[in-house]
Amino acid sequence: MTCMTVEEDAGLPRIEPTSFDLIVVGTGLPESIIAAAAASAGKTVLQINPDPYYHSPFASLSPKDLISFLHLHSATTSDHDYPDFRTVDSPTDQTTDSSFNILPLSTRPLYSFVEVHVYSPEKVLDDSLQKEFNLDLAGPRVLFCADPMVDLIVDVDVQNCMSFMSVDTSYCIYDECQKGKGGGLLWNSVPGSRNAIFRDGTLSLKEKNQLMRFFKLLQAHYQSNSKSSTTTSNEEDDENNSSMKITPEDLETPFVEFLTCKIRLSPKLTSIILYAITMADYEQDNVAACKKDIVKTKVGIDRLMLYHKSVGRFRGATGAMLYPIYGQGELAHFFCRRAAIMGGISITQMPVVGLLVDKDVGNYKGVKLVTGQELFSHHLILAPTFVIPPGLTTPSVSPQDGYYDFVQQDAREKVVRGICITDNSFKPDVANCLVFYTPKSLCPDQMTSVRIFQLSSNVRACPSGMFVVYLSTICGDVVQGKRSINAAIEALFSTSVSGNSEDNSRDPLRENTVVKVKPTLLWSTLYIQELIMGGFDCVSSTPMPDGNLQYSHVVDAALKLFQKMYPDDEFFPKKMPCEVVENGACLSEG
Repeated sequence: MTCMTVEEDAGLPRIEPTSFDLIVVGTGLPESIIAAAAASAGKTVLQINPDPYYHSPFASLSPKDLISFLHLHSATTSDHDYPDFRTVDSPTDQTTDSSFNILPLSTRPLYSFVEVHVYSPEKVLDDSLQKEFNLDLAGPRVLFCADPMVDLIVDVDVQNCMSFMSVDTSYCIYDECQKGKGGGLLWNSVPGSRNAIFRDGTLSLKEKNQLMRFFKLLQAHYQSNSKSSTTTSNEEDDENNSSMKITPEDLETPFVEFLTCKIRLSPKLTSIILYAITMADYEQDNVAACKKDIVKTKVGIDRLMLYHKSVGRFRGATGAMLYPIYGQGELAHFFCRRAAIMGGISITQMPVVGLLVDKDVGNYKGVKLVTGQELFSHHLILAPTFVIPPGLTTPSVSPQDGYYDFVQQDAREKVVRGICITDNSFKPDVANCLVFYTPKSLCPDQMTSVRIFQLSSNVRACPSGMFVVYLSTICGDVVQGKRSINAAIEALFSTSVSGNSEDNSRDPLRENTVVKVKPTLLWSTLYIQELIMGGFDCVSSTPMPDGNLQYSHVVDAALKLFQKMYPDDEFFPKKMPCEVVENGACLSEG
C-alpha cells in the first residue's frame, strides 16, 4: 500500500510515476468504489484526498470535526478557512513549461444553514470523548440485505474486513386524525416477515389477513413472471386467478391507488407500506404535491420484494437492514484500502489547483497540484465539491455510444439533515431502530416523510449510555423542510437537563400509551445538504449522497462511470480475496 501526506516532508512529496490510467480526486464512497474497481481491473490509479477530512461527504466524524467540516464546506465559509482553489492565481490562459493550458479548479458549497445546539457540553464536547463518536455526515443511511451495495460487499469480500449490526426494528408513525378516525399519532411496528405479522400486536386480525394475502399475491406475481420467461402461460390458471392477478395496467397505476382500490388495504397498512417499506418521499394521496414523484405500482412492488428478500438473507441479521460498525465512513475506508492493495497510489491532504488541457484542441490531459507538480491521466474523476470548469473539449463520440449522456448538475430538491445525541432510547429494549413520520403527521404543511435512525454504542456510534439519532427529509422548500425536522425533534426529545418533560402525545416507549419521559437532548445540529448529481464527460464527477436510506444510487453511479470509462473490463472480479481481516465477517448467507 502506497500512501503519502503533504506533512511528511517540509518540501512536499513528489509523486512517482507521473502518468496514470485514472486519477480520482476525493475519497468519498463513490470515488473510492471507482478507484478500487479500476485498480482491480489492472489500471494504474492515483487517488488524491485534498480535504483535511477523509471520505467526505460520506465521512463518520466526531461532533467537533463534523461541525468544522460543515462550516468548511458551507455557503458561509470564507476563503481563509480552507485552502479553497478559487484563491489560486491560475488564470484560464496560464501556460506551463509542458505547453498545456491550466483551467483553474474551483469548489462550491455543499451545505448551508448550519445550526448547532449544545445542551450538555461536558458530556459531548469533552476532548476525551471525541474518539468514541462516529457521526455520519450522510445519515440516516442503512444497508438493505439484498440491495446492490450488499451484493458488491459480498462479491468483494468486504465483510471479512468489517463488521455489521442488524437494525432491530422499524416503526411507522401514522396519524389517524388525517384519515378521519381521530386518536392522534400511533407508533406501529413495520412487519418484516410472516412471523412478524402474526406477532404484531398493533395489527388487527383483519389487517394481518390482508397483509398475508397481499404478500402471497406478490410472490405469485414474481413466480409467474419468472415462469413466463421460460415456459408458456397456462390459460386455465389465468382464468381461475384473473380476479387476484397483477396486470400490466396495474403496474402503471399509482401504487397508493393499487393498494387502496384493488388490494383494499386499510389506511394504516397503506401508510406503512408506502412510507416505511417502499420509502415514498412525498405524500402519495396528494397528486399536486407529488408531481412526478408518485410511486408507480411496478416500482412499489420492486421495493417491496427487495425488502422481502432482505429478511433472512444472512444468519444473525434479525431484520431487513444492516449498519456498519464504526459508521458508514468504514465503507469508503475499505474501498480506499482495496484500491491501494490492488496497486493504486493514495496521497492525502494534497490540493489540486487546476486541470491541464491541450493548447490546440482543449482536451483534458492531467492535473496540477498545489506543489506545482503536473500529473497526467487518461481519465479524471472529481468529488462533487468541485465545479468542472468550462473550456474542456468533449472528444468526438458517436451518439449511439452513449458515453456523454449526462452532465454534472444540481437537483431541484435539497435534503434537510439533523443529528441528535441523547441520553436514552425511544424504547427501553431497542438499541438501533428506524422511525418514519408519514406526511402531515408532524405538521399540516409536511409534504414529505421524515426518516429517523437511532443508533447506540453497540455499533460504536457514541459512548456507552448515549444514543445518536439521525433525521432527514427531502424538500423543495427549505423552510418547510426545517420545520418538519424541528417538529420531529420537539416531538421526540426533551431539552430539559433534568429530562422530566411530560408529553400527552402517543408513546414511543409503548404502543398506544401515554409518554411519561422523553429522551433528553445533549447536543444537536441541523443543516441543509445540496443534492448534486454526478456526470460523465471528458472529466467526470460523482454525486452527493441522495435523500434515500439505501446506497443504491452510489453503486449505480460508480458502475455507470466505470463502464463508460472501461466498457470491456469487469466491475470487480467475483470473490476477490481480502488480505486484511479486522473484525471478522457477519455476512454469512443461509
